[in-house]
Amino acid sequence: MSAPISLDPDSLLAEASTQCGGLGGDAQALGDASAYQGLCVLCESLNREAQLSDTGRYLMRQKLVAQLANRLRIEQYFRQHPEIAQEQVAPPVVIGGLPRTGTTKLHRLLSRDPRFYWMAFWESQFPVPFAGESLAEPNARIGEGRALCAMMTSAMPKLVAIHPMDADEADEEVMLTEHSFLSAFNAYAHIPSYMRWLDAQDQTVVYQFLRRCLQFLQWQKRQRGIEAQRWVLKAPHHLLRMHLLLKLFPDARVILTHRDPAQSIPSIASFIHTLWAIYSDKADAQAAGAEWSTLMRRALDHTMQVRQSAPDQFFDVQFRDTVKQPMSVVRDLYHWLGLELDKDTAARMQAWLQADEKTHQGGHEYTPEQFGLSVTQLERDFSAYRQRHVLAA
Repeated sequence: MSAPISLDPDSLLAEASTQCGGLGGDAQALGDASAYQGLCVLCESLNREAQLSDTGRYLMRQKLVAQLANRLRIEQYFRQHPEIAQEQVAPPVVIGGLPRTGTTKLHRLLSRDPRFYWMAFWESQFPVPFAGESLAEPNARIGEGRALCAMMTSAMPKLVAIHPMDADEADEEVMLTEHSFLSAFNAYAHIPSYMRWLDAQDQTVVYQFLRRCLQFLQWQKRQRGIEAQRWVLKAPHHLLRMHLLLKLFPDARVILTHRDPAQSIPSIASFIHTLWAIYSDKADAQAAGAEWSTLMRRALDHTMQVRQSAPDQFFDVQFRDTVKQPMSVVRDLYHWLGLELDKDTAARMQAWLQADEKTHQGGHEYTPEQFGLSVTQLERDFSAYRQRHVLAA
């Protein structure tokens, strides 16, 4: 009987170092002590609580090694090119809101405007140029990103039906913050002790690292001749850390997308349970429902509180409007941002909307009860939010 695949922090870091040609080999090489500490707590929780399958352990090890290798290479680039740290990150427009509320559609729609920087999926997975690859032509990384998306689409059709995968489209910066190892790894596994530990940490370092990643990506984009006025970002995970987002990016403008939690929370639970099932044969649907319902209520309560001290930095969008009249949403957004929606940009957006309609694969079917939830309970638990942003809309 073969030994289980190791999720030991030092083993992971050693393999990452080997992949980087011997670059770094200790915790200091990650650039911040909190990253190694987070990795240690995460691995302990994965080993003790997540009930990973053999396949899940293999996939998780691959994920963590890749993220460690990326982190080592990012730090190396900052040492070799100190000018990266001088990049002034363009003011971000950040799309928040719960998952399953139209955030992806709105993000990819706004990315049609060349005045916005945005991060493609391939950049999130391969943020560092490969050996021998020029900064001006990241073709090898784009190819690897497309191959990865093709594999995921083939292996996980249910997942793709929930969240459309495309290596060349805008995607979530949470895949960058995961490189801090203080992030929402509970999207992949049930790891309650890690999440309790994470809640007790000062996560300022996460947003400092995100800003560092945006400097790095922006610097690379400018080597490719891409210049823009703002970033457009998207990650529902910001809802629980909105105070840090505004602290580290004080010039951010935040778009909050709204949908009745009685509809969105069961959809989130289905998405999370689908992800958990990739890594574990014992993924608990009711645990996914309970954990993410509680987490999302905390997140909304936090953002609603933060918003009171910075009301002018927030803009509300209803899910039904994003679905039924997206260009009207865009026009209102641009008016709020003080931007003109020119004809060429509007035409690119219209063309993308038409093409996007053809990419959705299959349906996403579920009931609240599958995840230990009920409409009555969700309406009660999210009553303050529903009164302000759903029933009053």
